[in-house]
Amino acid sequence: MYLRSLYPEIPPCPPLLNAYLAMLGRPDQDAWPDYTAHVEVTSGRTMSFRQLCKRINDAATVLGAPVSSGGLGLQPGTGEIIGIMSDNSSDYVTLSLALLKIAVPYVLISCYSTPFELQHALSISKATRLFVAPQYLSRVTPIAQEVGIPEDNIYLMNEDVEGQKSMESLIREVNRKNIPEESVRIVPKDTIAYLVFSSGTSGLPKAVMVSHGNVLYSIRQGVGVMEARAQVNTPPTPQTPDGIPVSLAVLPMHHATGLHSYSLRAFMAPARFIIFPRWNVGAVMEAIPKYRVTNLGLVPSLAQQLLSHPEVDKVNFSTIQAITCGASYLPRESLIKLVSLGPNINFTEGYGLSECTIAALFQPFPGSLNGRFKENIMATGTLIPGMEARIVREDGTEADWNEVGELWLRGENVVLGYWNNPEANKGTFVDGWLRTGDRFRVDEDQYFYYADRAKDTLKVSGTQVSPLEIEEVLVAHPKKLISDVTVAGVSGGRNSDEKVPRAWIVLSNSGKLLGATAVIKELEAWHQSNLSRYKWLRGGIEVVNEIPKSPSGKTLRRLLQDQYEKRLSQNRQSKM
Repeated sequence: MYLRSLYPEIPPCPPLLNAYLAMLGRPDQDAWPDYTAHVEVTSGRTMSFRQLCKRINDAATVLGAPVSSGGLGLQPGTGEIIGIMSDNSSDYVTLSLALLKIAVPYVLISCYSTPFELQHALSISKATRLFVAPQYLSRVTPIAQEVGIPEDNIYLMNEDVEGQKSMESLIREVNRKNIPEESVRIVPKDTIAYLVFSSGTSGLPKAVMVSHGNVLYSIRQGVGVMEARAQVNTPPTPQTPDGIPVSLAVLPMHHATGLHSYSLRAFMAPARFIIFPRWNVGAVMEAIPKYRVTNLGLVPSLAQQLLSHPEVDKVNFSTIQAITCGASYLPRESLIKLVSLGPNINFTEGYGLSECTIAALFQPFPGSLNGRFKENIMATGTLIPGMEARIVREDGTEADWNEVGELWLRGENVVLGYWNNPEANKGTFVDGWLRTGDRFRVDEDQYFYYADRAKDTLKVSGTQVSPLEIEEVLVAHPKKLISDVTVAGVSGGRNSDEKVPRAWIVLSNSGKLLGATAVIKELEAWHQSNLSRYKWLRGGIEVVNEIPKSPSGKTLRRLLQDQYEKRLSQNRQSKM
């Protein structure tokens, strides 16, 4: 089945551009009031729109100006790639937009990274400089030295520490020396804007190459959705003192959704962002009435935490006008509860992945496109403007209406590919199509319904987890305690649809001498010290005699998963 978005066509991107021009410096922004754009919850720092624009321009100037003038002299096409490792902050937005303006690519590095993960990220991305939050400096420095990043190329962000090079000290030099402002650099549309890590359809995390053209086109797609809505609906005026909508910035900016929501798409219209370093459900519930929050973006695991909190019924959600949810499937009962939190909440859901920049499907506003779209909370959404899709059976043929198959996508928002990984590109990007590895069905009205994940990659707390990455860590135990291992998802997540990783291991001779109980204890401590918490084996570790495999050698994870779920079900029944 081949489908094309029902929205009006979007013009292709010009061959030369800079995505920054769609965000800041637009003529319409001259008339905007100097509203409060950023409020950092932890530091208390605020930033007005004009102050933020100046800070972004100052940062771009010091990054791009010649060394002889007092800048860092960063230029596109020279091999420079700037790593950013920080919790959410105003500086994160400043740095990401400043680098976009001067067309120097950056790589988003998870601040949850362990030394093992950090070494992988820096080695894969070939980062040449790093901007790091102070609390992560001691973790980053030795790994940076291992991969060849000089200490002089590491800068602090978010704080001004005496004797340490930082974004603050660099910007101070711009103003002290009165360095001329750097102009927006126009580049070919396939110039890399940033790298973001994704597990793709399988294997260890890969660096996704997102171009300036991808970013610009994805912004145009969002505008197309909003324009279609505007023809049939005018959102109510925000219940804030200055009439500016207020969003909570709680999703990590090192993830594509957070980066786009709070940085790359944050200046389409005046908006205020209440920036949390990271998610804290109690603090979020306090912030909603305090800041009169109007927009709330979540992933399913965060939505579940909010809904299950014992104090949620005491929170005043009356100012909330819109809740969006993405990254993975949200159970319908949770959706209904979210909408019922306030009197006038519009809920929208979408589907996307880093390999298509951010989004591919989105729930359209009912009545848009001359009434073509109806309210349908059971669906994940419809194709956003400019997208093409296929639903493909396992044998490669086209599926019929309402038949489940793998979703393939095509559009100018589909990325350039994986950085320095031709093998992974061959399996994911096929003849211009992106194979998502996710299975959907489509009805005759072109609404898409999520079925399941064809790929092995798990989504835990809305974040991708690669079973292979966990397997690699277990095998790397210095005592060589196992001879074979497989990791797969089992029940035990925050909702019925979320799976958590579980490992099945075969003991080596060394492992047998130590004993199964001691091996499990050792592996628990080992993987927890080498992997971020959301990648931990919450489903447990089980010793088996062998890992079942097909005649071709493919691991039959499903057999192990089914056996585990059957035992789990029997145990539940015996306790009733």
